[in-house]
Amino acid sequence: MEGGSTLYGLIGQLKAASGKRDALIAILLENGRDAQMPGCLSYQIAKDVEDPDIIWVTEVWETQEYHKQSLNLPSVQEAISKARPIIAGFGLRFETEPVL
Repeated sequence: MEGGSTLYGLIGQLKAASGKRDALIAILLENGRDAQMPGCLSYQIAKDVEDPDIIWVTEVWETQEYHKQSLNLPSVQEAISKARPIIAGFGLRFETEPVL
């Protein structure tokens, strides 16, 4: 992090098509683990403990601009294309200011 700039965080909820949560997680993990995403400090995927179709994604970025730019990366576009057919919807979304 340069010059004391504010970190950008995002916590989002995705609903997988019924029975497709593990397939969606695999796509998201492949992107998070293998993709080179400049400015990404943390990319975490979690299963909701109460709903078998819900996934939580928690991201920490050096800046909000890095997050925006990541959406144009070929690897991210590929993951979005793969995931789109098994995403049933989006739920809660929170922008945060992480404190590390």
